[in-house]
Amino acid sequence: MNSNIKFEYYPEINDVMLEDSINRIKLNKDIWDPPFFFDTKTYLDIDKIQQTVKPFVTEELKNIIVLGTGGSIQTLLALKHLAKRKIFPVTSSRAVELKGCIDKTSPEDSIVIPISRGGETLDINSTIGTFLKRGYKFLGLSSKGTMNEILKKIDCPILDVPNLSGRYAGSVTNVGIVPAYMAGINVLEFLKGLEDCYNIFSKYKRHSAIELATFLFKLYEKGYNVVFSMPYSKNLEGSVGLWVQGISESTGKDEKGMIGAYQSAPICQHSILEYLLGGTKGIVTPILWTINNDYPDIFLNSSISYVDGQSAQTIVNYQADATFQALIQQKVPSAKISIQDPSEINIGSLIALILSSIYYLCLLVNVNWADNPKVVIGKKICNEALIEKTTEEQGKINRDKIAKENFKDFF
Repeated sequence: MNSNIKFEYYPEINDVMLEDSINRIKLNKDIWDPPFFFDTKTYLDIDKIQQTVKPFVTEELKNIIVLGTGGSIQTLLALKHLAKRKIFPVTSSRAVELKGCIDKTSPEDSIVIPISRGGETLDINSTIGTFLKRGYKFLGLSSKGTMNEILKKIDCPILDVPNLSGRYAGSVTNVGIVPAYMAGINVLEFLKGLEDCYNIFSKYKRHSAIELATFLFKLYEKGYNVVFSMPYSKNLEGSVGLWVQGISESTGKDEKGMIGAYQSAPICQHSILEYLLGGTKGIVTPILWTINNDYPDIFLNSSISYVDGQSAQTIVNYQADATFQALIQQKVPSAKISIQDPSEINIGSLIALILSSIYYLCLLVNVNWADNPKVVIGKKICNEALIEKTTEEQGKINRDKIAKENFKDFF
């Protein structure tokens, strides 16, 4: 693996366990589709991207407004700290974020990029008209559905979104690469980080991705169903968000799987660490995420001698290592994932580790790594309620009726 990314965990997996996992992975891999995301070239045409976006990328362009949610935006959020232009992620019609974006941007200095694979995501479709009415320019990432029809009507350029699982596709398709490129991020370096690591992680032998998957699977067999992440840098939170989505949405089906969660660190040390160290054991696996040389960094002035003159991130990393050691002392199985710095190539390496390990974990749990069949349930309920203008009172009546049927004698 890229020497700028490190993985440390306890208790360590022995060779026999790892060999068993590799055999199980080989046995199950042909049940599901092969991992398309190991291929960083087939689904991208960099020349076409450059040609399509050239009219928009001018000196006046200051803001990239991305209308997307879930897998359509999470890879971009992992790269957001590297942008030369301001990125406004609008993930839904939540009023505060939507109004804040409109107040801080203008049609003259912005481009709006709606993203959707199926084209029916209400979170996205509900916001397009708000920007359209105000005269913003559009560049669509779409292939079908209602959103595609809306974008065709306004005659804006549209780049293809392939019919691939979104949480895995963002890094190797237009979905993540187009807005990242327009924001001034070095996407070629990012893709190199992905490719270098996938050259290793695509092999069915001992490497960090299979080791991480095996570590979590062995804990899952013991009842550890929650993976709690502690990112010790703002520059890691987008990548950790992809991890949380991936592990939850990929493994969590067929009454199986693990759920991911996270809170910024070190603040989480003051909110949930007491539970991790002293609460119920055998449920939660903590993962600490750190950067050795973060940027921007700053040297601290302090009357405390051992703090004065240290960089701010150095102090944070000492806290991370101390927390890691405390967890191990209290017999809490834990892991730490570190990158050297938050550059494009290292974020690429990190995302390669994240997606590869989730893929292998799904094969170990024996679930389809690519789909998410239950998500449409809530979407269908929401669309029907909007069409029928269901009142809040009627919604409560409907829920009460369903609950009485489904939770009879539950307690």
